[in-house]
Amino acid sequence: MDLFEYQARDLFAKHGVPVLAGEVIDTPEAAREITERLGGKSVVKAQVKVGGRGKAGGVKLAASPDEAVARATDILGMDIKGHTVHKVMIAETAPEIVEEYYVSFLLDRANRTFLSIASVEGGMEIEEVAATRPEAVAKIPVDAIDGVDKAKAQEIVAAAKFPAEVADKVADVLVKLWEVFVEEDALLVEVNPLAKVASGDVIALDGKVSLDDNAEFRHPEFEALHDKAAANPLEAAAKEKNLNYVKLDGEVGIIGNGAGLVMSTLDVVAYAGEKHKGVKPANFLDIGGGASAEVMANGLEIILGDPDVKSVFVNVFGGITACDAVANGIVQALELLKSKGEEVDKPLVVRLDGNNAELGRKILTDANHPLVQQVDTMDGAADKAAELAAAAK
Repeated sequence: MDLFEYQARDLFAKHGVPVLAGEVIDTPEAAREITERLGGKSVVKAQVKVGGRGKAGGVKLAASPDEAVARATDILGMDIKGHTVHKVMIAETAPEIVEEYYVSFLLDRANRTFLSIASVEGGMEIEEVAATRPEAVAKIPVDAIDGVDKAKAQEIVAAAKFPAEVADKVADVLVKLWEVFVEEDALLVEVNPLAKVASGDVIALDGKVSLDDNAEFRHPEFEALHDKAAANPLEAAAKEKNLNYVKLDGEVGIIGNGAGLVMSTLDVVAYAGEKHKGVKPANFLDIGGGASAEVMANGLEIILGDPDVKSVFVNVFGGITACDAVANGIVQALELLKSKGEEVDKPLVVRLDGNNAELGRKILTDANHPLVQQVDTMDGAADKAAELAAAAK
């Protein structure tokens, strides 16, 4: 889960990272009172989960409460790289900025470790610095067991060549940012810029944090951080049912068991759809290894609730869960949906292979549901599902 800047700022403050005061609002007029409390001046910052806000005009200084209202009016509703601004943060203006730095911690999947990235050339051009002068960006592996103590933080500071007069203060910030990274189960903690101000202090003027969804069971408080207003309603409903579902922009609903199989199914449906009016996969849905009737019913309910879906492709390779159990799940799921008054009026193409596939096919044949068609091969089933979706467009 990616956080908004104001949410990252709150986590930083919780762990003692130096930040400026700020409040988030969603109406322009609210900027007046906050700016008055902040001394009559403020920075109005668009809250979107994408970089490049400053260049896009999403960060503006306001020299008075009236100007803060005007800037909030300008920014709310703005489109920044496809993200509509629904909230702005009214933040305290920073003291005179002398230098801007960049620091971050992240999960380095390729090397199966953690990584610190730091540069004394932070700010809006950090991407260009990294691309054109990589020597200006230090990358220091962090051991998962040892973590980042004062000595490791000083190693990072030295590798990035931070000036001596801020070295200790930056090291202190790094130790606290590592605390954020570990205790909040983050995948990324980034500060850009970490600013040196005229007093010599360093302050986190912006923050980016990505949290590990798999760790949410340890953090019930993270539920409040979800951006429910922007969430796709189908994805939100699937999450409530503990389904691994992602909405896509096609017409063929996909159900499979195992992420790898589902990804392959998306590919074959997209390929087959090229000759059937260009239809595409409508979703990613992995029901995992336990395709019970309830799980199958939940999956079908989500997919059939998508008005874009014109056909459904159920692609299952029986392993621990045998195909006869999957077939019984499909039959019972259709009956369950019918008993709930939910009309099933879109064709289902089913391909079963693997453990007890023949028995599974027999169960579906005996059930003789008018909307269920069986196809033996994955490519053939994908083609049939694409054909049926195209016919219904």
